[in-house]
Amino acid sequence: MAILTKKKTMTKKKLINTISQERKMHPNDVRAVIQSFLDKMTSCLSEGDRLEFRDFGVFEVVERKKKIGRNPKKPDEPIVIPARYAVKFTPGKKMKKLIERPIPNY
Repeated sequence: MAILTKKKTMTKKKLINTISQERKMHPNDVRAVIQSFLDKMTSCLSEGDRLEFRDFGVFEVVERKKKIGRNPKKPDEPIVIPARYAVKFTPGKKMKKLIERPIPNY
């Protein structure tokens, strides 16, 4: 049985504070750049564009097909899950290499 540890979450606020301290910049300047970056990413993806950042990864919009789901409490009643668009992220080589490591066996 694996022992689960609580994972830390990097919020936008924490990211802004970390970058502003590392770069000795005012947090409002960093916030403006990060928000502008996120707004532009969202805009590009909503237009169907593909975003590629070398060594980091690729964001792209993909179509999820319509499928039939089941309610475990009423398995005889099928539920139609409609087709939709979703954002898919594929990590780049460098990120994959940094993230991939063996899972500890407890």
